Amino acid sequence: MSLVIFDCDGVLVESEKILVAAELDYLSKAGLAFDRNDYIRRFMGMPVETWEKLIRQDLSKHTTVEPGLEFFMKLHKLTKKKMKEELVAVTGARASIEQLGIEICVASSSSPEELEWKLQLTNLIDLFEPHLFSTHLVKNGKPAPDLFLYAAKKMNKHPSHCVVVEDSTNGVLAAKRAGMKVIGFTAGSHCPANHGASLEADGADTIVNSYDQLPAVVMELLSG
Repeated sequence: MSLVIFDCDGVLVESEKILVAAELDYLSKAGLAFDRNDYIRRFMGMPVETWEKLIRQDLSKHTTVEPGLEFFMKLHKLTKKKMKEELVAVTGARASIEQLGIEICVASSSSPEELEWKLQLTNLIDLFEPHLFSTHLVKNGKPAPDLFLYAAKKMNKHPSHCVVVEDSTNGVLAAKRAGMKVIGFTAGSHCPANHGASLEADGADTIVNSYDQLPAVVMELLSG
């Protein structure tokens, strides 16, 4: 039997739209400006601890801001409030996933608490529980393959029998390094127009633009 491994942010829930907008605005006010597409390609999909480390380096290099714990806590509180008010499932997620008829799990860069909270808030958690795997369970987060390999092992699947659904460069790289087939998923509202081509360049085996397409594409990859 095969396994479909879903990323959470930007694949199951529309959190990336909220996060990217809030982070870009907050960092810009601190004097650190990014091109939106470059920011998505560089940072999306990685663990928050890694993101904070890289942002600290950029702030030190390009601004006079010295970001301590309070700097990031303020942003976290802002994004948490926005998510509580605005977070929804990606359009078509539940109906499409229910059609798959094979084993599924989630492998996310979110903390265990954040992952569970997002899936509860969007009424998707019953589709996956208890198979929720957080980056906190492994040594190295995406783009390292650790999390996907951990999920496959826990689900008793060989990596070659796994299909990963990912919306980020870091996620696609992690899945390919794990020896898995990867769907570059661009149905999230945060994805720029060229996002599919970017994910293909990163190694995605195919691109899916909406959940309506997903079941057929998964079956095609698994039978190939």
